[in-house]
Amino acid sequence: PSSLTLKDLGLHRLKDLARPERLYQLNIDGLPGEFPALRTLEATPNNLPTQMTSFIGRDDQVREGRELLSRARLLTLTGPGGTGKTRLSLQIAADVMDQFPDGVYFVPLAAVQDPELVPSAIAQALAISSTGGRRPIDALLEHLHDKRTLLVLDNFEQLLPAAPLAIMLLEGSPGLRVLVSSRSVLRVYGEQEFPVPPLAVPDLKALPSLSALSQFEAVRLFIERAVAVKPDFRATNENAPAIAGICERVDGLPLAIELAAARIKLFSPQALLSRLEKSLTALGSGARDLPSRQQTLRGAIQWSYEMIDAPGRRLLARFSVFARGGSLEQVESVCGPPDDIGGDVIDMLDQLADQSLVRRLPDFSEPRFLMLQTIREFMAEQLERSDEAAAIKDRHVQAFIAL
Repeated sequence: PSSLTLKDLGLHRLKDLARPERLYQLNIDGLPGEFPALRTLEATPNNLPTQMTSFIGRDDQVREGRELLSRARLLTLTGPGGTGKTRLSLQIAADVMDQFPDGVYFVPLAAVQDPELVPSAIAQALAISSTGGRRPIDALLEHLHDKRTLLVLDNFEQLLPAAPLAIMLLEGSPGLRVLVSSRSVLRVYGEQEFPVPPLAVPDLKALPSLSALSQFEAVRLFIERAVAVKPDFRATNENAPAIAGICERVDGLPLAIELAAARIKLFSPQALLSRLEKSLTALGSGARDLPSRQQTLRGAIQWSYEMIDAPGRRLLARFSVFARGGSLEQVESVCGPPDDIGGDVIDMLDQLADQSLVRRLPDFSEPRFLMLQTIREFMAEQLERSDEAAAIKDRHVQAFIAL
């Protein structure tokens, strides 16, 4: 009708959408046509990178992350490599953007190896220049002290000595919040840890219908990424059990699922699962524009492994004999004693859990620990390369005979 007109509002970035979308305003004669500015990602100063793929699932984690960030000024997302910490942090940041009118800034730290350079990296992300010989930290404090800003510090695990910097900025800037992604907790006062779980996978012993199976986060991610490389790919009643098996085989880790889906160009889900059951090397490599440690699952695990000291590596290798986890007493019996392994097993397990290489299992009367299958296989390789594999396996057998 002639009484209706469309006003082109231009391209805008919206939450949950990978690309900017063109928006229009519907004007009707006789009704107001002036409205407040749209609350899109452009409304708040920010440098959040545009995502090239859709964000799948994680509704509960996004909601919990928002709530935790409203209560804690320093929130650290932790988890092993490939668990999706960066993507989740970006989604949380986009969701809370309207609470930070002075800006939301993403600070990529994967390429920074010197903790002394963290202030400069943050200043660069905020486009703050240090003039007159001022230190970058002083320029940051001056800039942030009266602003409501969110900093997203990504890949902090190799920069833990710089963790007190976050506290210094928070103490000098009452309106500041800091969201960190790291394979290890920062261990500073006021930090709220948020362990990022793998994506939900179906129970292989009781698979639901195809439509219900396709609603599992891990399965949805696999299907969408498989279609991206093979447009005619579809989940069917015939291949659905194999898709579910692939997701379970890789522990629901988003990186591993995406790597597996990329193999659909060459293999059917059934053939791919068969290969993965023999070795995770069938996953191959990911996107070339990712850091090398994020291009393969093995590279992600190797990066974490190399950051551990020698006694920690020894404990991880020995712990790999526990296929389904073990109690603290069992782990001490098989992997210790302290003078043999080079440290106190309790303290070492606690540190390895902080570094997302082992998981503390809740709801047990005594501490119990488990290693993701993907990580356990890598550590089992390290044990086999050592001269103590046979002895540790014998200790493991004797520990269970003694039960």
